[in-house]
Amino acid sequence: MTFARIAALTVGAAMLVASVGKQSSRSWPAQATALAAPDWSIGVIPWIELVLGAALVGGLVPRVAGSATALLLAAFTAAIVRRLSQGARPPCACFGGRTGKPIGPWSVARNLALIALALTAAKG
Repeated sequence: MTFARIAALTVGAAMLVASVGKQSSRSWPAQATALAAPDWSIGVIPWIELVLGAALVGGLVPRVAGSATALLLAAFTAAIVRRLSQGARPPCACFGGRTGKPIGPWSVARNLALIALALTAAKG
């Protein structure tokens, strides 16, 4: 198994966990709003994560799925950095409402690592 495939499985699994966490959480919409997610995106994000995660885990169109995942994670990271720069530390809605831990530098570092994995998967 190549490193690109391992990267795809890892980031794909993270996307699937995030999707299920959001879809099963009643607090996800409020947490997403606190992170300043656009209203139109709140209902769509879990489904996008589900499709991208399934494509990565299933090995389907790795270039497209990996690139799209990296772009999505970059948007999430930008939102986190923006809220941190405003002095806000709302709960991380990254994996649904199951976590009440506030965003912080760790959230940015985790996303950067996932972006690197997604880009690795896209090259595979």
